[in-house]
Amino acid sequence: MHCLIIENDKNTVKTIKTVGNDFSEISFDEIKEDQEIALNVILKSKPEIVFINLDSANINFLEFLFDMIQCIEDKPYFITLSASKEKAFDSYKYDFSDFLLKPLSELSIRKSILKYQKKHSQKPVETICLKSYKDYQYLNVDDILYLRADNNTTDFYMADGRIIGAYKTLKVFENSLPQTFLRIHKSYIVNVNRISRIHYGKSICLINNEYKIPFTKTFIKNIDIINANLSKDALITLN
Repeated sequence: MHCLIIENDKNTVKTIKTVGNDFSEISFDEIKEDQEIALNVILKSKPEIVFINLDSANINFLEFLFDMIQCIEDKPYFITLSASKEKAFDSYKYDFSDFLLKPLSELSIRKSILKYQKKHSQKPVETICLKSYKDYQYLNVDDILYLRADNNTTDFYMADGRIIGAYKTLKVFENSLPQTFLRIHKSYIVNVNRISRIHYGKSICLINNEYKIPFTKTFIKNIDIINANLSKDALITLN
């Protein structure tokens, strides 16, 4: 695991690295507060954690974040640093993951890293089993894009292009799949994590920027739930 420190103050960097020595699974690198260099290093090395000085006069954070999200899909876990409590609002506004007040204590750094580890602890792969007579198929739920009803059967559309049929109705899977799957149409259940666009005007969802899935007013509450969750997790929202 890689952690990047964007900070000019040597004592702050030293304190972070001192605590970091207790986390053998994390490697720590440091760079100066330079917007172009910082963006290039993040895009190149894709660190999981980034400590960054929110007081830096050398970084336009709105521009910095906008450029970053144009190029990478998964944002790092940003831990912002500031000598001012008022900057906590800026950290929240930019949807950074955590805020630490300077001068840093070892406890605050340790707690922040542990919070990251707890949030990103590896979860077991979830599978579902489709049984037909003596034939058993095990599907990774993360690889399911959406489900489509076909009379009294259901087709599973997979990320690798396969279409797998199951001899059960869509209603059965609606009640048994994880919460990341929601019904948006009498004939469709979608994997929320695969939605890339919601167009209310045309009543369609886009899956993986490719598959157009219609939704209806009957399930508009589910669409609103999906939209709210995706908006909450977005790094930044621009009008």
